[in-house]
Amino acid sequence: MPTWVPGADGSGFGLENLALGVVRFEGGPPRPAVRVGELALDLAGPTEIFGDAEWLDALRGPDLNGLIALGPPAWTALRERLVALLDGDGDAQRPAVEAALRPLADCEALLPVAVADFVDGYASEAHATNAGRILRPGSDAPLPRNWHQVPIGYHGRAGGIVVSGTPVRRPTGQRPPGPAEAGPTHGPERRLDAELELGVLPGPGGEAFGFVLVNDWSAREVQRWESQPLGPYLGKAFATSMSAWVVPAAALAGRRVPGPPQNPLPYLRVHEPRALDVDLELVLVPPGDAGETVVTHTNARELHWSPEQQLRHAVAGGATLRAGDLFASGTISGPEPGERGCLLEATWDGREPIALAGGGERTYLEDGDTVILRGRAGRVAFGEVHGLVLPAG
Repeated sequence: MPTWVPGADGSGFGLENLALGVVRFEGGPPRPAVRVGELALDLAGPTEIFGDAEWLDALRGPDLNGLIALGPPAWTALRERLVALLDGDGDAQRPAVEAALRPLADCEALLPVAVADFVDGYASEAHATNAGRILRPGSDAPLPRNWHQVPIGYHGRAGGIVVSGTPVRRPTGQRPPGPAEAGPTHGPERRLDAELELGVLPGPGGEAFGFVLVNDWSAREVQRWESQPLGPYLGKAFATSMSAWVVPAAALAGRRVPGPPQNPLPYLRVHEPRALDVDLELVLVPPGDAGETVVTHTNARELHWSPEQQLRHAVAGGATLRAGDLFASGTISGPEPGERGCLLEATWDGREPIALAGGGERTYLEDGDTVILRGRAGRVAFGEVHGLVLPAG
């Protein structure tokens, strides 16, 4: 589908995508927008381009929550109207649309939603298996016995979610005792990690509104010490980064592929193809001009549990869904060494350092490192997630 907007075709943010977000122009209020190439279309701007559409009031809010709450009919109507405004033929409102397009360089990208609740999963079998082998060496059962039957996750801190580009300060916490220490110590986390994840924003009834990239930063020492027996708490509470642009579920409808074999209980059975074919990578950039090192290249089709199964499980257990809820997949890993979606796996807990492109190596993140997540599904691109690691305060 060609568009008249310069540079949008082939950029990953053409009419096939129409990714939605929230931006601020020149210090003004937050405004919902759609990304078209390297431009942002102000959706709260000239009302004549939308007429008296039922979803117009929702676009005047400071986030996408109002639009999400309206449900699929409104999402479809907005998408159809945007295609009509931006396709190769354009329409009578083209001058107004051109006036509402602003360069991304002139915009401040904000969190696209006011996050209501955050749940992080454990949906990748390769990741769960690797983590079990690392944390329980010698065990005959690296996977929990229930893993193939129930989607596992933890309830994280919605207040810790930040938009891509926000620096992340190294957390301080209680660490397990070392070989020469009599007990735990308190200090800066020494095994700071990043996790490559895919997140879904659900709408009413559990339908997927759209997808984002998620970096669930992890303090591995703190996490390991506190997860006895309960799950992550402060080891995951300091920051979780998400992409600024939400890829609509409709943009990925043609990227569904069969998921890994499974035989869940009836309430978790969904129609195939259930998995999403999204290429993903985790990149590490050390301080200076050393360039990028691709730590991980994998694909979301490796997820055993689909986003819809995560949502179905939550609702079946009595949870309520609200506009702004974020459900993340957990680290996405494939079966090969180069497909491990976090440093815990990629370096096998520091025992197999990664060689950096510009020289040197890494086991875990150091101050001054930048982590970048990228994703692409054919002609549809995800906005990057990047974060700079700052020293502990």
